[in-house]
Amino acid sequence: MDYIIDHISKSKTKRPGVAISPGFITIHNTANPKSTARNERNWLSNPNNKASASWHICIDEKEAIEAIPLNEKAYHTGTAAGNAQSIGIELCESGNQAKVWKNAIALVANLLYERAWTVKNLKTHKNWSGKNCPRLILPVWAQFVGEVDSLLYELKNPAKTPANAPQAETAVSDFAKDAIEWAKAQNVSDGSRLKENCTREEVLTMIYRAMKEEK
Repeated sequence: MDYIIDHISKSKTKRPGVAISPGFITIHNTANPKSTARNERNWLSNPNNKASASWHICIDEKEAIEAIPLNEKAYHTGTAAGNAQSIGIELCESGNQAKVWKNAIALVANLLYERAWTVKNLKTHKNWSGKNCPRLILPVWAQFVGEVDSLLYELKNPAKTPANAPQAETAVSDFAKDAIEWAKAQNVSDGSRLKENCTREEVLTMIYRAMKEEK
């Protein structure tokens, strides 16, 4: 994904040039199923656009465009408090939504990481003003936050390079041998990666398989 900085000119209704010290990231959807990030950026500077509305970053399946510096106010939450305290990110509703989702997860996780923030610093447009936004993300907000949190954890705990990494412990612990053999026999696990961390997906899959076998 390309990250493009293409700031709009300062103006009363889009980029007032007011400095802020944001403490949150606010997630939006564009509410336009045909518009790309570039379309949204061009609309901000279109003289026919008279609305007092703007955002910091818009993201689609190919790129993210920063239209307003992240330390300046944008008009995106419908509240003075939200505009003064948060970075507004618009997720496009056009194109491959799986890619938009993946790009958004990566962008948001990196923004949190750079600021030493956690997912507690994430908000929706609805949190500020009650608007049904981000309309595509709200029904799966917990999943969105969970995936951001998982990637943020990886960013905070990078894998060590092979040259510096200690030799992996491969021997099966005595206390776990019976459980591992049972798990393999019941098709709950294949017995690989025994010393590695599990993702939430893997944990839930193993629980699901175990419960199926008990029935």
